[in-house]
Amino acid sequence: MRGWRRGRLTDRTRQTATGRTLTLDVPHWPGHLPGQHVDVRLTAADGYQAVRSYSLAAPADTDRIELGIQAASGGEVSPYLADDLPVGAEVEVKGPLGGWFVWTPQEPGPLLLMAGGSGIVPLMAMLRARLASASSEPCTLLYSVRDPHEVWYAEELDTTDPHVRVRRLYTRRAPDGSERPAGRMTKLDLVDVPPAAEARCYVCGPTGFVEHAGTLLLTTGYAPGQIRTERFG
Repeated sequence: MRGWRRGRLTDRTRQTATGRTLTLDVPHWPGHLPGQHVDVRLTAADGYQAVRSYSLAAPADTDRIELGIQAASGGEVSPYLADDLPVGAEVEVKGPLGGWFVWTPQEPGPLLLMAGGSGIVPLMAMLRARLASASSEPCTLLYSVRDPHEVWYAEELDTTDPHVRVRRLYTRRAPDGSERPAGRMTKLDLVDVPPAAEARCYVCGPTGFVEHAGTLLLTTGYAPGQIRTERFG
């Protein structure tokens, strides 16, 4: 069933100054795959409706879904969802949606995830599924953000799984003691990622980041068929 369902907000978690995780209870949720998204519909008292798409941040967990919301300056919907929708209130959700930008632990081979800013959200669902699978296949996450205050899931990304490697790449300001200076992602950041002949690559973030990351992958030997992208903005 792909129609609209009622979802009740049960929890809101602050990720960054403008980023939030919203947990919704959606009765009879059919389940979803890491990388999929949902449409969220709000209806005003006068009947006006607004629909926006948001990525699912975690693998399927009974009737609960977890969304990543980045409040856009001047936005009509995202600022309200991020800070004003009361806990206990209901919205309408449709999904799960999307079948191209998905990954499951049943897919063999190394995994390379590349996220820009809040583009980490659908990749976090993949990373969480990967960690839960206890796979020994290598997995690397390259996470590009402007500065340390822009990192989503900061504590969770400090994983101790020996087969998972997370690298934070700061473009504007790196933390004190960082070995890598602040700057845009370069080929040097791809030196230790899974081999081009084997890895599946998922890239998500603003359009400029996705295009830049995709070009780097192609020029370092990754085939177009190995790369799946999702962009916003």
